[in-house]
Amino acid sequence: MKVMYGFSRSDGMCFACSPQNPIGLHLEFSLEGDVCRTTFTAGEEHQGWDGLLHGGLIATLLDEAMAQWLWRRGVAAMTAEMLTRFSHPVPVGVPVTVEAWKVGGKGRLWELSARLILPDGRVAARATARFLTIKEGSLQT
Repeated sequence: MKVMYGFSRSDGMCFACSPQNPIGLHLEFSLEGDVCRTTFTAGEEHQGWDGLLHGGLIATLLDEAMAQWLWRRGVAAMTAEMLTRFSHPVPVGVPVTVEAWKVGGKGRLWELSARLILPDGRVAARATARFLTIKEGSLQT
């Protein structure tokens, strides 16, 4: 269990990044300068329309890349708002790159952007989001 700023996070079942989640995406991220990056190849189990990655999973990839940008800098935050724009279909079976970076913020609010890039360099989807730093104890059930 990872502890950060008084928050504990078990990576055991995160749908996007946990290697232990049997139905998860198993994403692995890297920081390269000011960009958080991952690659992903969708399988048939990830499709919406025949042969195409489901739009909700595209949004998940973009959201997780932005969240990882924060997490890897020691910021525990949750998505407060996200706008996603889809430009091109994403075929299953091809590796795509997802990148995220900070564009602004103030106080507890962080503003980030992300994009999903096809192998030919076209940007298939973009997102902008606002993340809110979590107050200690606010995630108690």
